[in-house]
Amino acid sequence: MNRVMRSAMLACTVVACTVLSSLPACAQVKMTKEQMMFYTSDWKGERFPDGRPRVPDDLLKRALDVSIEDVWDFLRSAGYNCQFDGGWQALHPDKAFAGRALTAQYMPLRPDMMKAITAEGKAEGRLSGNNSWPINELQIGDVYVADGFGKIVEGTLIGSNLGNGIAAHSHTGFVFDAGIRDAEENREIPNFNGFYRAYDPSAWAQMTLTAINAPIRIGRAIVLPGDLVLAKRDGVLFIPAILAEAAISSAEFTNLEDAFNFELNREGKNGAEFEGGWTPQKYDALAKWVDAHPDKLKMSRTQFSTLLEQKKQRKH
Repeated sequence: MNRVMRSAMLACTVVACTVLSSLPACAQVKMTKEQMMFYTSDWKGERFPDGRPRVPDDLLKRALDVSIEDVWDFLRSAGYNCQFDGGWQALHPDKAFAGRALTAQYMPLRPDMMKAITAEGKAEGRLSGNNSWPINELQIGDVYVADGFGKIVEGTLIGSNLGNGIAAHSHTGFVFDAGIRDAEENREIPNFNGFYRAYDPSAWAQMTLTAINAPIRIGRAIVLPGDLVLAKRDGVLFIPAILAEAAISSAEFTNLEDAFNFELNREGKNGAEFEGGWTPQKYDALAKWVDAHPDKLKMSRTQFSTLLEQKKQRKH
């Protein structure tokens, strides 16, 4: 390589380094909007300013009236096999809740990594320990979902102060693959619930936040930011935002089928078809039954009619 070429390459390298050094540093802990859009590219609905899918409020309410099994069946049929996890403790086991997932990932503390994360937090003006950072990102209707790698002793992601913070920001609750402390005080917070692996009186130590709104694993489930979280006594279901409307409507339709079929069983009008025996004629009878019980219809009539026709076609 001659001297002219070497000089030209050196000049290009200097210019490139100068340009790169002048660019603002991208956040490493919180996902960028571009990253969020990448992982949730199939979502066509409303989004939060940071790019997280915003499932409609009415779906959060409707989700509370369907069973985990009915939604799980729909998700499995769509190829989503890793959306449920069980084995939880809860502040209020009999109080179901639903909301949009805001995710966080924690790892064991490593000094060099912690140094970089702490410096980033300082540059961004973040306050307190980094286990409080995701709480400040919460919106009304969110569920704070955290992968704490199952740590219980010194893995208590919140006590009563941070619990009050979650309640104030979300009015909903949390799902932690980790521990909590101050369970007694957290139970006293109004309009607040949470699922966690276990209680321990120890304080959070030797672990650090590594990501906000990244894809995470909760037990055997995969969670993306914006998923519809349905937490009930027997477990937690993470419903992909892109399937939330269809999954809840499908489960509501199953509820109607069951209610109609239970009535026929009680009245002795079902013959030996205790589990259904659905035919196009029986679906026509279901439609008339829904007309007589409009209070049981949670979805729109148009949605119901569409699902009804799909069911009838499958029986031909």
